[in-house]
Amino acid sequence: MKQMALDIGLPTGPTLANFCAGPNLDALRHLELWVGASARSPVPTYLWGISGSGKTHLLKAAREGLREQGARVGWLDVNTLEPADYNESWAAVMLDDVHLYTAAQQHTAFNWFVNAQALQRPVLAAGEFAPVELQLRDDLRTRLGWGHIFHLQPLSEAERRAVLRQAADARGVFLSDEVMDFMLTRFSRDLASLMELLGLLDGYALQTKRAITIPLIKSMMDNA
Repeated sequence: MKQMALDIGLPTGPTLANFCAGPNLDALRHLELWVGASARSPVPTYLWGISGSGKTHLLKAAREGLREQGARVGWLDVNTLEPADYNESWAAVMLDDVHLYTAAQQHTAFNWFVNAQALQRPVLAAGEFAPVELQLRDDLRTRLGWGHIFHLQPLSEAERRAVLRQAADARGVFLSDEVMDFMLTRFSRDLASLMELLGLLDGYALQTKRAITIPLIKSMMDNA
């Protein structure tokens, strides 16, 4: 059976509290201090790693943390086709998936970066590659590489299983090894999607008054 990717989101949204750090504890601790600081250092932070390592989760979690404090941020990603001008009211600038930026988006990112530095505001950015390997304009690439840099690693198979097991236990749900194998081989393997899948399965199992088994998963997908 071909692996299926679920186009689903996190109901509560990404937060630092629900980020499963695994080998990325240093990056998580850095951002916890960064978000909680009364006066954030203007030194930029850059996160890099392959897809599924948690970069976007951490950026969105940091953005949410600042918003909870009443702060506004500038956000730019590859889907931002008409970015706003730099706003001096922004507490920080966040640049996601910089490795995919078009020339116009690179121009905006550089402009935001320069303005943020002039006002002593921090920049939090993420991309798939280390700064030296980014195919970006030189002035933007060098700025992304001079601050705090964290190389994020995806969770291992064992870590994903442990997180799923813990989440299932918290729900009072039993996941057999057979069901876990099925979830990890037939669906998108990033943790956010797996956790949402667990929530959907739990709801469907309660609705149908059945245990979570492979036939139940197939039934849920057939009726989706």
